[in-house]
Amino acid sequence: MLRRVLELIWKELLAVMRDRKSRASILFPPVLYLVIFAPAATLDVKNVPIGILNRDRGAESIELVQRFQGTPFFNRIVFLKGEEQIGPFIDTQKGVLVVSIDQQFSRNLNENLPAQVQLILDGRKSNTAQILSGYATAIIQQFNADFSAKAQIPQQNVQLFPRFWYNPNALYVWYNIPCLVCTLTMLACLVVTTQTVARERELGTFDQLLVSPLTAREMVIGKTVPGILVGIVEGIFLLVLGSLIFDVPFRGSMALFLLSQFVFVTAISGIGLFISSLCYTQQQAMLGTFIFMVPSVLLVGFATPIENMPKWLQPVSYLMPMRYMLINSKGIFLKAMPAAQVLQNVWPMALIAICNLSLAGTFFRRIR
Repeated sequence: MLRRVLELIWKELLAVMRDRKSRASILFPPVLYLVIFAPAATLDVKNVPIGILNRDRGAESIELVQRFQGTPFFNRIVFLKGEEQIGPFIDTQKGVLVVSIDQQFSRNLNENLPAQVQLILDGRKSNTAQILSGYATAIIQQFNADFSAKAQIPQQNVQLFPRFWYNPNALYVWYNIPCLVCTLTMLACLVVTTQTVARERELGTFDQLLVSPLTAREMVIGKTVPGILVGIVEGIFLLVLGSLIFDVPFRGSMALFLLSQFVFVTAISGIGLFISSLCYTQQQAMLGTFIFMVPSVLLVGFATPIENMPKWLQPVSYLMPMRYMLINSKGIFLKAMPAAQVLQNVWPMALIAICNLSLAGTFFRRIR
């Protein structure tokens, strides 16, 4: 039995490595995606143009404008001449934010009266608008604190000192790399496993495999192990590459990461094998991979928090192995997650892997 399984595993690995397109799809796209998506797929907002309508022209309002000009978040300041220019500025998407300073701004400040600054934001870009609103509010609050201290105006003795645990500088790439390692590992594993049965059928060798002495269990093992090996090697390679290029720390245990990675790619291999068993051509298998990849990325908390999804949709994420692997990957990377917490996310992936491989085994038994 062992010899037959090893020979099938070797045959599958040779089929992948001898095919130039398969080799390229496994090696180059994940590396390219990691290098491009890590710095590009970020929710940080920098170097955006904004508009400022200063109707006051006093010394205090000019100082506030200068503070907006000095921040690195805004690369270009467009000075508007009147309220009638605010609408076209937002409508034509020349900027997402307009800062409107009241004409009595400086006088009210000097007389210890409330001074008004209005922020007009483009709601069509809700996420960017919220982030820019936070930036502008922080600038105005700092200006207010400095002016109060200079004018000796008493304020509430409350100071806020934010602290980011596990990511002191709030670098988005530190979040991106652990997530991309999981995503790209899943992609590489699916590329291998979804092509196995579909390739055999397309080449006409699947019937020869069915009349061989291999049992259904041996066929499942032989066609699953190559995807697991490719996934583990790909994950380690991306981990090292991400740490070296982007200086993302790896603070946890490599053994726990490899354990999580093994169970994760086993679950993904089962899904890929099941997709492949339903397809008759490699093109259908690639389409099945795409259909599975989209919800696997969107519903597991990578792009958006699971808590923000509709209540009826949130339970679907429990069926996705990547939900648990994302937690382990970020935890092991950034905060050295202890073994007990890692295992809490490993056993659901193991359960999903058993179910997926059982479904694939049932399909092979029916064929035979």
